[in-house]
Amino acid sequence: MYTQFFGLREKPFAITPDPQYLYLSNRHGEALAHLLYGVSESGGFIQLTGEVGTGKTLLTRTLLERLPEDIDLAVILNPRLTAREFLETIFDELHVDRPAQASIKVLVDELNSHLLNAHATGRHTVLLVDEAQNLDTDVLEQLRLLTNLETTKQKLLQIILVGQPELRQTLARNDLRQLAQRITGRYHLSNLSPVETSAYIRHRLEVAGAQRRIFGRSALSEVHRVSGGVPRLINVICDRSLLGAYTNEKAEVNRQIVREAAAEVGGHQKPSRVSSWLPQIGIATVALAFVAVGVWAFLQQPFAFNKQADTRPDSAPQAGTLSLDDSVKPLEGLRLSKSLNLAAVPISVANAAPVHTPEQAVVPLTQLLESAGNLTGTDGAMGTLFRLWDLNLDSGDGAPCVQARTAGLKCEFQVGSWKLLQQLDHPAVLSLVVPGGDTHQAVVAGINDTHVRLLLGNRHIEVPVTEVRELWFGESLLVWRPSPLADSLMVPGIRSDGVRWLRQQLQQLQGGIATNSSYYDLRLAERVRQFQRDRNLIVDGKAGVHTLIALNNATTGSDEPRLSQYR
Repeated sequence: MYTQFFGLREKPFAITPDPQYLYLSNRHGEALAHLLYGVSESGGFIQLTGEVGTGKTLLTRTLLERLPEDIDLAVILNPRLTAREFLETIFDELHVDRPAQASIKVLVDELNSHLLNAHATGRHTVLLVDEAQNLDTDVLEQLRLLTNLETTKQKLLQIILVGQPELRQTLARNDLRQLAQRITGRYHLSNLSPVETSAYIRHRLEVAGAQRRIFGRSALSEVHRVSGGVPRLINVICDRSLLGAYTNEKAEVNRQIVREAAAEVGGHQKPSRVSSWLPQIGIATVALAFVAVGVWAFLQQPFAFNKQADTRPDSAPQAGTLSLDDSVKPLEGLRLSKSLNLAAVPISVANAAPVHTPEQAVVPLTQLLESAGNLTGTDGAMGTLFRLWDLNLDSGDGAPCVQARTAGLKCEFQVGSWKLLQQLDHPAVLSLVVPGGDTHQAVVAGINDTHVRLLLGNRHIEVPVTEVRELWFGESLLVWRPSPLADSLMVPGIRSDGVRWLRQQLQQLQGGIATNSSYYDLRLAERVRQFQRDRNLIVDGKAGVHTLIALNNATTGSDEPRLSQYR
């Protein structure tokens, strides 16, 4: 949704391995040369290794597009196979008929016969194994034996092994030294340098159609620092940075936007559960994609609340009720429309009423949402969420989350698990998708082992956890109160006043010797890891958004709204 804003033809930082976006750094250029050499020369093994996300798959995809005409290529993407299954997969990849229920010897004999025939006609056969670090020992031995298939002049099968650094450790074992001795070319793909990171980002933007500078110099430097030069992480952080700049109407990405983007993507896990009632996966994909568009778009909209209205959730009902201006059509459920211009939809909410006494849902949640569509739009849900924080929004003061920042609050949009939602322990707007694809926004104000407290406008509903989780695919927006002293992301190697604050908070919780250093050293990283283990967070030693929220929850009072207060 940000492509038009930045003048791009498409998203430049998708994590799918598109060969047109290949940036040939010195490392990637040499690695591609090794692969091309491997498919054009005969004999032995070619080994390509690299850390997760360094671009190995993109290089192999590029290789497939540049194959010479006389090459027959067999690609094995999932090597977790037995020796027999491995040989059968080679037959299938080469489109060669194989005898049914044949022994390994018969399969090897048949493969040898095929390779001799291919060689006689001027064809060259290459086997490429991706994720080769997962190969079992007996399969590796079978691979070694396949290199014995040869004529008096040359090998009949060239093998390329692509994998993570563990592959090097495996091949260094003494019992595999015969195989290691047959490796004729080795190359390890390392991370990008700071200069290469900047060039990589500019390259992808140019391929996507950028006509001007979009990332400032400080932003490029920050991307390298928080990503470590790993291309996949660069893509994820840059994509979220563009989204952050778009939502804040910034023409250029700066260092702060990159830090916030890195904090948002750190530790998020995409839910794998798919609802059993969803008739077509295409409907879910379209609906969820549009939910993301809508959630970010409504953050741009000006809300109008009566500043004098009593917005405390436990106060008595006021005379005014939650309503939409008659002249404005509500944005209900974010229904898909090709002509909908989200940025131009004016929303006005007047005299929002407080929630009433809790009521037990007597009908299924799906029916409840469908019958209360006028209460589950994004405007009403955001209004309800902010009322829990005693915050009044004014249409003349900018977007809701911008106004929240002036009150010391911060919005966090995320895709995560139910467990993560409970760990962060703050009310949030949930996007709930009912059968058929319609989306409803509801505020979750409390969670216990069996029930969830939902706020739908001025209705306060208690429903079973199972019903909510069946309709929720992980998208939520919560509000929290960050410390003004803390940075949005703190990692080992940086120096700031926020690091000093982080030390003080952890010392308060964990005890130990106090220090006033502003440098994020390895000892502090271990303290952060211990805190993350204690809170069941992802343990990485970095103080990102999730860690900072958990830290605030552990050190602040109970006056903030919490999901765990529901018992």
